[in-house]
Amino acid sequence: MKEISSTYSILVLALAFVLLSTFGVQAQVLNKPVPADNPNLAGNSAWTAVCASGGFNEYFVNFTWDPPMVASNNVFILELSDANGYFSNPTELASVSDKNTTFDFEFKFALPTDMRGDNFKMRVRSTSPAKTSPASDAFSMYFIDYNAPLLISQNGSGSIPSGGHIQICGGGSVTLKPHNIPNAGSYIYNWYRSGTLLSEKSESITVSDPGMYYVELDYGDCSGSANTLSNTIEISTGSSSGLAINGPASVEVCPGESLVLEANTATPGLTYTWYKDGSVVSGPTVDAKTYTVDASNSNYLGSYQVEVDGVGVCKELSAPVTVSSPGSFDITLNNEENIVILPSQTKTLSVSTTASSASYQWFKDGAEISGATNNTLNVSEIGSYYVEVTDNGGPCNPAPLASVTTTVVAPDSFEFVVNYIGAYSSCESTDATLSLTAINAVSENGAATDVTADLQNAFDYQWKLNGSDISGESSKTITITGQENNGQYTLYGSIDAFDALSNTLEVKLASSESVQITANGTVLCEGGEAIVLESNKDLSNESFQWKKDGTVIDSSSESLTVSSTGVYQLVITSNECPLTSNEITISAFDESLLVLDKPKDLIIIEGETQTLTASGADSYEWYDAGNNLISSSSFYDFTEEGEYLLIATFGTCTVSKVITVTYRDMFAIPNVITANGDGINDLWVLPNTYSRDPNVLVTIFNERGEQVFSQSGYENNWPQSTTSFNKQSMIFYYKITRGGKSLKQGTITVIK
Repeated sequence: MKEISSTYSILVLALAFVLLSTFGVQAQVLNKPVPADNPNLAGNSAWTAVCASGGFNEYFVNFTWDPPMVASNNVFILELSDANGYFSNPTELASVSDKNTTFDFEFKFALPTDMRGDNFKMRVRSTSPAKTSPASDAFSMYFIDYNAPLLISQNGSGSIPSGGHIQICGGGSVTLKPHNIPNAGSYIYNWYRSGTLLSEKSESITVSDPGMYYVELDYGDCSGSANTLSNTIEISTGSSSGLAINGPASVEVCPGESLVLEANTATPGLTYTWYKDGSVVSGPTVDAKTYTVDASNSNYLGSYQVEVDGVGVCKELSAPVTVSSPGSFDITLNNEENIVILPSQTKTLSVSTTASSASYQWFKDGAEISGATNNTLNVSEIGSYYVEVTDNGGPCNPAPLASVTTTVVAPDSFEFVVNYIGAYSSCESTDATLSLTAINAVSENGAATDVTADLQNAFDYQWKLNGSDISGESSKTITITGQENNGQYTLYGSIDAFDALSNTLEVKLASSESVQITANGTVLCEGGEAIVLESNKDLSNESFQWKKDGTVIDSSSESLTVSSTGVYQLVITSNECPLTSNEITISAFDESLLVLDKPKDLIIIEGETQTLTASGADSYEWYDAGNNLISSSSFYDFTEEGEYLLIATFGTCTVSKVITVTYRDMFAIPNVITANGDGINDLWVLPNTYSRDPNVLVTIFNERGEQVFSQSGYENNWPQSTTSFNKQSMIFYYKITRGGKSLKQGTITVIK
C-alpha cells in the first residue's frame, strides 16, 4: 500500500511539472540596468555620472534578461527614479519594442532638463508579462543648464570692487552674491574660503572672516565640468582709527580770513580726502592731514569732513565741522524765478532777509540800477534781475550777498501742454479726464519758460473735439464719457492779444455695453447637427470679425457655422474700439464621455433586478429588443435577459450602446462524469457563462499533460465517445481561457 501511495505522489509531481510548463507559470528574470559605453564617442569606458547639457545629452545603459520569452507585443521601458532614489512617480527615459528576442541590449536615453541630484536610480519594466527589474546603483545625474563662470559682488549689486578687495571694519560683515545668473534661487552652490569648502549652499553668503571667497554651482560630481567657478573676492579686516577733525564742531570765520582744519590721526603713510558739503575739495593725497579753508572765496561757508584710508586701518569718514560767518544771513526771493510780463504790465520783485541791518542794491542784466535800493523793485521790461544785500551791523567787514536771479520775459507766443489725468487706457477705459499741466511762454528765439503758476488763472479756456468747440467746456479740465465722444481733443486759450493751443490727445473709450455669443452645442461630431454660433446683438449694421483661436475666420456672416474644434469669439468694432464677446470652446466628441457604472454585458440572477446607470450625457433613451422606448432616465432596472439599446445624447451628438443581459448559471463546473453510454451525465456540461461563447477556449489534457481536446465556443460535446477510456477511472485536466487570459482550470474524473 505504501508503494502505491509513493508511486501516485511521484506521478502527481511529474504531472504538476508538465502543467506548470503547459500553463506558462514560469517567469522571466529582469536584471538591473548598468551604465554602458557610448558607441558614438572615442574610448570604451562606461559612464560613472550623467553630466548632460544643451551641447551633449546622449547616454547608454546595458540591460539583460533571462527566458522564458516575453510576449510579441511586449515593451521594455527604462525608468528613472526621483533624486532620492524613489520610484513613486518614475520618469520614462526610453522604451523599445523590438528587443523581445534579444537578451542583452542597450537603451539610449537623454537626461530630462529638470534633473539634478546624486542618488538617481534606474530600472527596467516589461509590459507583457508585467514585471520590474531591481533598481540600479545610485548615480549623480545633472542637467547643466548654466555653464558659464559666475560673477559675485557685494549684495549681488553687479559692482565688483577694485582689485576684488573689500575691507570690513568694526566687527561688521559683508554679503556676497552672484549677479549674472538668472533664477539664482533655484540652484545649489558650493562656497569656498581660501580653498576650503564651506557649509553654506544658498545663493548668498554673509562673511566676517578674512580670506579669499569664491563660489561655483553645485552640480555634484559634474561640478568641475560645468565651468561655473566665479571670480574671487578678498575680504580683509581692519580697526577703526577714531577719525575726527580737531577742534570744535562749528567754527565762525569772517570773509577774507583763513582756517586750517586738521585730522587727529598720527600714522604716517595714510591717504586723506577732504570734502565740503559732500563733494571732494582735496585729495586723495598721502599724509595730507590738514586742509585750509580760504574765506576770501565767496563759497567757503559749509560742512567739512575728512576721509582716511590705508593699510591696517579702516576706510573712515569723520564727523562734519561746520564753517560759518559771524555775519551770515539768508536772502529769500518772494516771487517766481521766471516771470512773464505782458505789454503794459508791471511786476513787483521783492526779497526778505535775516540781516540785522540790511542795505539793498538791485541789478538788471548785471548792471546796477540807479536808485533801486529797497527790498522791492517794480519792473516793466524784460531782463535778468537780482539784488545784493549787505549786513552793516555784523562783527565782520560788510560783504554783499547776491539773491537768486529772476528772469523776466515778454513772450512771442504761448503754448499749452495737456495730459491724461489718472488711469487711462485706450479702448479699455470707459471715461477719461484731461487737464492743462503746463503753460510755456515761448520767446522769439524759441526758448520756452514755464509760467503755469503765474498765468494759469489769467487765461480764458475752450476745449475742442476734432477742431470744434465743446459747449460748456471752458475750464482747465474736462472729463469725457461715452464712445460717441471719442476723438481728438485740444485746449485753446487766450490772454490779451495772445492765443494758445495745446497738443492733441486722442480719446478712445470702450463701450459700456457687452456682447454675448451662444451656441446650440459645444461638442462637434461627425454626422451630428451643425453647431451654430449667434450673437445677442444685431450685426447687420456692424463691423465685426469671428475669431477662432485668435485668428479671424469670417467677417461677413452674422451667424457662424462651426466646422472644427477651437476657441471662438466675436469682436465688434465700436467707435474704433473692439467690443469683445465671451469665448465658447468647441471640443471634439469623445465616446468615453458616456460612463456606465457596470459592464454593458450584465449577468443577473433570474427573478432579481440589476440597475445600470449611465452618466456624462445630456439625455438618455433605453430601448428593448423590439425597439420599444422603455425609459428616458439615466438608469434602467433590468429583470429579463435579452439585448437592449441605450442611446445617449451629447448636444448634437449621440452614442449607442448595446446592453446584453443574461441569467447567471446557478450550477458549478462538474468535476465527475460517467461515460458509460446510459445517457445520464455522459457529457461534460459547462454553465452558459463558458459554453457556446466563440471568445472562450476550452482545452482538455490527459494525465500526461497531452492535449486531447480544444474548442472555441464549446458546445458541451465532450467526450464524443466512450471508446477512448481504457481504464475504469481516469483523471483529465481542463483550462478555460478568454483572449489568452485564464478563467478556470481544474480536474475532470471520468468513470467508465
